Amino acid sequence: GAQQSATVANPASGASPDLLPHFQLEPEDVYIVKNKAVSLACRATPATQIYFKCNGEWVHQGDHVTQHSTDRSTGLPVMEVRIEVTRQQVEKIFGLEEYWCQCVAWSSSGTTKSQKAFVRIAYLRKNFEQEPTAREVSIEQGIVLPCRPPEGIPPAEVEWLRNEELVDPALDANVYVTPEHSLVLRQARLADTANYTCVAKNIVARRRSSSAAIIVYVNGGWSTWTQWSGCSTSCGRGWQKRSRTCTNPTPLNGGAFCEGQNVQKTACTTLCPVDGAWSEWSKWSECGVECTHWRSRECSEPAPRNGGRDCHGPELDTRNCTSELCAHAAPGTEDVALYVGLVAVAVCLVLLLLVGVLVYCRKKGGLDADVADSSILTAGFQPVSIKPSKADNPSLLTIQPDLSTTTMTYQGSLCPRQDGPAKLQLPNGHLLSPLGAGRHTLHHSSPAAEGADFVARLSTQSYFRSLPRGTNNMAYGTFNFLGGRLMIPNTGISLLIPPDAIPRGKIYEVYLTLHKQEEVRLPLAGCQTLLSPIVSCGPPGVLLTRPAILAMGHCVEASAENWSIRLKKQSCEGTWEDVLQLGAEPCTELYYCQLEAQACYVFTEQLGRFALVGESLSMAASKRLKLVLFAPSACPSLEYNIRVYCLSDTQDVLKEVIQLEKQLGGQLIGAPRVLHFKDSYHNLRLSIHDMPSSLWKSKLLASYQEIPFYHIWSGLQPFLHCTFTLERLSTSTCELACKIWVWQVEGDGQSFTVNFNIAKDTRFSDWLVPDNEVATPALVGPSAFKIPFLIRQKIISSLDPPGTRGADWRTLAQKLNLDSHLSFFASKPSPTAMILNLWEARHFPNGNLSQLAAAVAEVGKQDGALFAISEAEC
Repeated sequence: GAQQSATVANPASGASPDLLPHFQLEPEDVYIVKNKAVSLACRATPATQIYFKCNGEWVHQGDHVTQHSTDRSTGLPVMEVRIEVTRQQVEKIFGLEEYWCQCVAWSSSGTTKSQKAFVRIAYLRKNFEQEPTAREVSIEQGIVLPCRPPEGIPPAEVEWLRNEELVDPALDANVYVTPEHSLVLRQARLADTANYTCVAKNIVARRRSSSAAIIVYVNGGWSTWTQWSGCSTSCGRGWQKRSRTCTNPTPLNGGAFCEGQNVQKTACTTLCPVDGAWSEWSKWSECGVECTHWRSRECSEPAPRNGGRDCHGPELDTRNCTSELCAHAAPGTEDVALYVGLVAVAVCLVLLLLVGVLVYCRKKGGLDADVADSSILTAGFQPVSIKPSKADNPSLLTIQPDLSTTTMTYQGSLCPRQDGPAKLQLPNGHLLSPLGAGRHTLHHSSPAAEGADFVARLSTQSYFRSLPRGTNNMAYGTFNFLGGRLMIPNTGISLLIPPDAIPRGKIYEVYLTLHKQEEVRLPLAGCQTLLSPIVSCGPPGVLLTRPAILAMGHCVEASAENWSIRLKKQSCEGTWEDVLQLGAEPCTELYYCQLEAQACYVFTEQLGRFALVGESLSMAASKRLKLVLFAPSACPSLEYNIRVYCLSDTQDVLKEVIQLEKQLGGQLIGAPRVLHFKDSYHNLRLSIHDMPSSLWKSKLLASYQEIPFYHIWSGLQPFLHCTFTLERLSTSTCELACKIWVWQVEGDGQSFTVNFNIAKDTRFSDWLVPDNEVATPALVGPSAFKIPFLIRQKIISSLDPPGTRGADWRTLAQKLNLDSHLSFFASKPSPTAMILNLWEARHFPNGNLSQLAAAVAEVGKQDGALFAISEAEC
C-alpha cells in the first residue's frame, strides 16, 4: 500500500491547497551511541497515510508504529508515525553516503515531504592528534599549550584542567582558549606553575591527554646600587664602596642567579679643612660729619674653605674723632617746612592730572560715569570687510572677561537695550552698545577642591553604587548660572553646560564619568551593536533650564539606508530605554543628537547615563576598527610576542589599551590603521608573512588566527587581540622584519609592514596624545567658552527675532552648515543660543573665532540698516 500511494506526488485536480498535509513534527538529526537504536518520528494533519523513506527506499510498513488522533481546534485527523534505526542499518551503507530518512504524508489533496534527518554513528577516537608538552618559561612570558582533540562525531568539546581544576577564562583575564583549542597564558605568573591536562568529550566518551608540567621560573635581578659610603679618611686619599643584592627579583624555580659583582670600590680624596685668618687692618678713614672714622679687615689670609672655621671677631672698627667737619650745624626747621610744602604741591598736581585723564578716557569711550571695570568691552568686532583692520586691534571675539578668580560688578544690563527695530546698529563704535543703567553681579564659583572630597560626597548618594570608584576617568566641578564644561582628557568626551542652564541662585556639583563595558550591563538584541562609549553625567534628576551638550566619539560609518541608530538612556530602575532615533522626528524635546563623522553631540535637559546603539539594515553597514600593534620593549629570551589589537575607533578605548600596554611593558610598532568591518557575518582573520626563515620562525600552528564576527560586532569586548608568538634562532638577532595581514573574510584588509629593532627601547609616539586635548578636566564660567559673555548676549538678542531679508538665526545656521537642524533650533526659546552652544562644543579649545565673526558679519550685510561696523575704539 505504501508503494502504491507514493505515486501520488501532486495535489489532485480541483483540491483545496488547505487540505494538503502539514507537518506538526518533523524528524531531526540524531546520533547512534554504541549499539542503541534511535527513534525518528513525524506527525502531520490532515493525513491519511505517513511513511518513512530512508536513503531513497521506502521503509517497510511493518516497521512503522502509527498513532491516530484528531486536532481539537480544526477537527482534522492527525497521524503520527515512528520508526527505529539500528546501527546495522547505518553501517550497511557506511562509506557510500550519509544515512538519511524523510517522511512522506498523504491526504486527499496530495502529498507533502518533511525535511531530511541524518542518522550518524557517534564515536570518539582514543588518541589525541596533538597533546600539550612540558615547558619551563620565564615569568611574564607568553605560553601557548596546543591541543588537537581526537577525531570524533560529533566533534569533541575541549576543556582544560590545571592541577585537576577546571580553567575558566571568564574568571581569569590572563587566560583564553583559541578556536583551535590551544590554551594561551598571556603572561606567565608564579601561580601558573602547575600540571595542565587537555580534556576532550562528546556524547560517546571523555578522553584525557597526558599532563604537561609548566614551570614558571624567575631569573634573578640586581637591586639598585646603594649610595657610596663615606670616604675612609677624613683628610687625604682613601676608599669608598657601594653594594647591591640579587633580590630584584630573587631567583625562583631554578632561575638564573645574577651575573656580575655585588660590591664596587673606588678611590676618593677628602679635602682637608682650612681655617680662615684675618688680614691686616686698613688705614683709618677721614673724620666724618658724625665725628667718627673707621677701619676694616677681611677674613682672607687664608679664606676658610673645605669646612674650615670662619674668622672670629669684628671686621669693622669705629671710633670718635674731631675735625672741622664736626662744627657744621644741622638744617633749620624753616628749611624742613619748605621741603614739605614743595612735596605736597607736587602730589596734588599729579592727582589732578590723573583725574583729568580718567574723565577724558570715559568720555572718549562713551561709557556711563560709574562703570567699575571696562575690560569686558575691549572684545568688540573688528572691521570684517568694509575697512582694513589695525595691526594693534584685537581679533574678533578674542578677549574674554576675567571672571576666573573673583566676583566682578558691572553697571549695565547683560541683555543690551533694543531701541527700535534696528539691531547691532553701531555707527560710531564697538559692536556692543553702551551698557544700560542697571546693575548686575556676575558670580563665579571655583571647581571642586579635591577628587577625594568629591567622591566622598558622592558616596552618600544612592546612584553612586553604579559609578566607578576611581577618579581616573571622571571629571567634576561646581557650577552656577555662568555654566562651564567638564572634559575627560584623551577620550574625546566632554559636557558643555551653557550659560543660564543652571537657574540663578543655584550651585550644582556636576560629574562626568566614562564607564568600562564590564562595569555596566547594556543588553543588546539581535544585530544591535554598541557604537560609542557608555558615559554618565549627573547627578541624575538635576533641573536644567537649557540643554547641556554631551560630546563623545563613535565608530559608525553612518548612512541613512544602512543604519538605524538610537540614543539609549538608563532609567533610575536600571533599564535601558530608547530616547531618540537619529534621523526620525524626535518624540520629545528633552533630547537631540547631531551625528558627525567621528563624534556625536547630544543635547539633553536631563542628565544621566547615555550610549549610542546601532542596528544594521543591510550587509553594507560597517564599523570603524582601529588596528594597533604592540610588542615587548625588551626580549630576554628567544621568544617574542606581537599583539594585534582590533579596537572600536574611539579615543577612550585607545587610551585604555595604551595604559594597559604601559603596565605590560609594551611598545608601539608602527602607526595604527583603520579597517571598515562590515556586517557580513564573516570573521576577522590575522596572519603573519615574509619573516626571514634564517633568523625567525613562527610558533603558530595554523596559517592564520581568527576572531569571531559577533565578538567584534557587539562592541562589548573592547580589547580583542591576537598574539603572534615568534622565536628567534639566535640571541644575537635584534632586527625583526615581517608583514602582518588583517582582513575580513570576503572583504578588504590592511597590512602592517614591520621593521623593528627589539633591542632598542622606544617610547610611545606623540600621536597617542592629541594636540588639542585640554589637561584641565573642569573649566568654570567664561574661561570655558571662546565667545565673550556679553558679545554672546548681544548676538542672541539681535538674531533671535525674525529679521528683514532673512537676516536672523536661520541665516547664521546656514553659514555654519547647521541648516539641517533648523526644526530643533526653532523649538527652543533661543535658537541663536543653541547654535552658539553647539559651536562652542564642536570647536573648543581651538575654534576659529574669526570664521564665526565673518559668518555673523555676513548675516548683518544682508540688510544695510541692520549692521554697521566701524573700527574698534581703544
